[in-house]
Amino acid sequence: MLNVLPRNSSDPAKPSVWCACLSLLIGLTFLTAVGSASAENCLKITLTGTQGGPPIFNGQAGSGTLVQYGEKANNCSGTELLFDVGRGTNQQLSKLRVPAGKLNAVFLTHLHSDHTEGLSDVMQLRWHFNSTGPKVDLVCAGDTASPAGHTMSCQGFATHIGDALKFSGELGQRLAENPKRLPGGPADLLNVQTFKPSSDAQTVWQSGDVTVSAIGSRHVPGHASYRVDTPEGSVVIGGDAGNDKPAPPRDSSTSAQVEKLSKDVDVIVHSTIHPVMGPDMDSGFPPPIYFRQSTATDLGAMAKRANAKVLMLTHLIPPLGAKMQGPYKVPGGALTVEAYTEAVIDGGFEGETAVGVDLLSITLPK
Repeated sequence: MLNVLPRNSSDPAKPSVWCACLSLLIGLTFLTAVGSASAENCLKITLTGTQGGPPIFNGQAGSGTLVQYGEKANNCSGTELLFDVGRGTNQQLSKLRVPAGKLNAVFLTHLHSDHTEGLSDVMQLRWHFNSTGPKVDLVCAGDTASPAGHTMSCQGFATHIGDALKFSGELGQRLAENPKRLPGGPADLLNVQTFKPSSDAQTVWQSGDVTVSAIGSRHVPGHASYRVDTPEGSVVIGGDAGNDKPAPPRDSSTSAQVEKLSKDVDVIVHSTIHPVMGPDMDSGFPPPIYFRQSTATDLGAMAKRANAKVLMLTHLIPPLGAKMQGPYKVPGGALTVEAYTEAVIDGGFEGETAVGVDLLSITLPK
C-alpha cells in the first residue's frame, strides 16, 4: 500500500483514508487497463494460397483466404472464416495453428476445382477428430444453370464430398475403428447455406460483431464475391470476378458489382492477371480466359475509385518467378513483385499494394 502524506494535513486520520482511496484508485485503474487491453480486437486477413488456376508452381497452395476476428491477445483468433479452399489448405491452416475443427464457416466464390478441391481434405480431417460437431457452415450460391446446359451445384458438391472415400471402403474402415464417427462421412458435418446472388449486396452470414455480405459477379455461373465487416475493419474477397462484358470493347476488366461492394473498404483481396498475358503479347494464353480475369492495372483503378486502403493481389497469373503459366509462356520472362506493383500504380492506385505469396497476412487496425 502506498503510504503518502498529503501536504498541509494536520489530521493523522486523514492520511490513512487518503492512502486507502489512492490505493483503491490505482488498483481500479490497473484492472481497467488490463480489461481494456484484453478486450481489444483485431481483424486478420491471411492468404492461404495464391496459385492462379489449375497449374502448379513451386509448391504454392490453391486459392484461399482466411479471415479471423478476435482478441489481439489471442492473435485475432475467435471467429475463423475461410474463403475458397484450394489444394493444400489443410497444410496451410496447420502452419497458422488453425485446426480444421476450429473453422466456423467456409465461403465459396465459385466451384472451379482450384478453389474447392481442398475442402474434401479439410472436412475429412474434421470428420476424423470432430465428428461430435459442431458442423461448419458452407455458404455458397444455390444451384445455377449454365448456358452450356450443365448446373453448378454447391449443394451437390457438399452432398457427395466424401463419395470417393465411401466407395473405396475408407469410410467403412474408419467407422469400424470408431463407430462414434458420423455414418455419412464428412458430408454430415457440412451445414450448407445457399443464396441467390444478385447485383445488390445481401447479408449471408452473421455472428456477433462479424457480418458477411455477398454480391453476384461474373466469372462462371454462380460466382459470388464477399465482404466481411467488423468493428475493427473490413475486407472484400473478390474471387475471380470480372466484367459483365466477356470481352472488349468495355471500360474495364473488373466487376462493377465488386466495385460497389468495395466502397470505402479497408482491404480488397482479388485474383489478378498481369497485362503481359494479353492476346496482343504473344503468350499464347487463351483470350476468353484472359478476358474473364481482372488485370492488375484495372484492379488498381477500381481500388482507387472504391477508396480502398489496401489491395491484396492473389491467384496470380502468372505466379511470381514463373516463366510459364501452365503451358503458356510469360513474354519477357518471369515477373517480380515490382512488375505487379507497377501495373497497379499504372491504374492510379495510391494505397498499399500487397502482392500475394502464400501466408501473406495483414492485421487491422494497422
